[in-house]
Amino acid sequence: MSLSLPDLDSHLFKCADIIRDAVDPTDYKEFILPLVYYKAISDEYEKQYKKNVEKYGDEDLARRPKLYDVPVVPEDYLWDDLRSVSDNVDQALNEAFDAVTDANPELQGVFRADYIDADALDDDRLGKLVEHLSTHDLDRDSIPPDMLGEAYMDLVRQFAEEEGKSGGQFFTPPHIVNLCVRLVDDFEDGQTFHDPTVGSGGMLIEAARYYREEQGGDPEKLRFSGQEINPDIAAIAKMNLSIHGLNGTIEREDSLSKPAFTNEDENELTRFDRVLANFPFSADWAKDELQDDPYNRFDWHEKLPRADRGDYAFIQHIAKQLKNPEKDGNGGKAAIVIPHGVLFRKHESRYRKAMLENDMVEAIVGLPENLFQNNSIPSAVLVLNTDKPSERENEVQFIHAADGDFYHDKSNQNVLTKNGLDHIVENFRGWTTEERVSRTVSLDEIRENDHNLNIALYVDTTEPEEDIDVGEELAKLRELQSERDEIEATMTEHMEALDYE
Repeated sequence: MSLSLPDLDSHLFKCADIIRDAVDPTDYKEFILPLVYYKAISDEYEKQYKKNVEKYGDEDLARRPKLYDVPVVPEDYLWDDLRSVSDNVDQALNEAFDAVTDANPELQGVFRADYIDADALDDDRLGKLVEHLSTHDLDRDSIPPDMLGEAYMDLVRQFAEEEGKSGGQFFTPPHIVNLCVRLVDDFEDGQTFHDPTVGSGGMLIEAARYYREEQGGDPEKLRFSGQEINPDIAAIAKMNLSIHGLNGTIEREDSLSKPAFTNEDENELTRFDRVLANFPFSADWAKDELQDDPYNRFDWHEKLPRADRGDYAFIQHIAKQLKNPEKDGNGGKAAIVIPHGVLFRKHESRYRKAMLENDMVEAIVGLPENLFQNNSIPSAVLVLNTDKPSERENEVQFIHAADGDFYHDKSNQNVLTKNGLDHIVENFRGWTTEERVSRTVSLDEIRENDHNLNIALYVDTTEPEEDIDVGEELAKLRELQSERDEIEATMTEHMEALDYE
């Protein structure tokens, strides 16, 4: 019997129950996600291997790597081989991961879990974990790749929720990811997508899903890339792209200090059609080391952003990653999640001025507070476009989506509703001016405000006052006065009866 997505979600998350109390919740992802990924590729490889044996009639011939569109699993390391181990299961898992990595160099850095070091993960727990995952086949015939990919993302999300505040560092809530993708949509085959702080890969996965389900495209014809400073999270992103069947490259290290996607011959960053990002808000960055940046990323002003506030360092980096019509024949778009302070902090006006005068700011969407697990401050989405349509030149659209009409409170965390998301996107696409919600503003007006991008300067965000019906209110007042007169008359009668003056 085939599994539904909720059934698959439940099945995979029960892995956490098996190792609960043996490892810290912050480590669930380290031990479970690689094992689920291994199970999926082993099942698919075994299925393809059996078909190849039938086709070629020779087991050695059937193992040729070129015959497979999935990582090769070496002989003696298939899932059933792991399942047969009862002693030193931790060692067997480590050896299996090493063997698969050796056979597939592109998986370098993916299997980082060390089960031997996890003392509480004994043979009993690991055996139960392997046996639990053995309950269902995860090959493509048993579980459609789209469903498995979605279940894998659900598992990542649940682990982020288990971790609480720290989980927000690698996982952006799906409703925000969906908004960012829709603000830069209209994708085409061959386009390139990048996330410089990729986390677990959610932005790239959503772009692929959107292209397939909303635009009828083939995400295998898109190219995805990302960079992530945390090696364990980078490994998750690699597995995530692979399990979704996407053409992607995830590199390690910090995007600002050691950008991995560059054209060294030209001393330039690689440029992309779309960049999607949720960088760490107001984080420290290596300002002193990048005073003379070889890629000339931080050229919006002679003074670089503060060392303890790297927001505009990331924004300038992303701007340099966008395709340029003069160099590439077409422009690029970016949707960047930012803290509100980026819009109006006085000492950063120099960067806003350069960004605006280059006419790359297309829209700013103000969001509610308390959207993230690790940050409750209000945020916004900054939309950049290096090739704005002529009708949008020298204008910026401001959208105020922080009112209750756009979100609901779910478990002490605000979530943008489907209607709220649709409302934002419809106003953006229509370049709409709507009272108390959105307004397109000329660059001249923004200049008059010293390049301040505070949404409240351009859209009335105050609560509307209720209209007062003067006649109705006077009638209520007369009625109250009449009631008071009656009460006073009654009290006077009572006082006289009691002989009180």
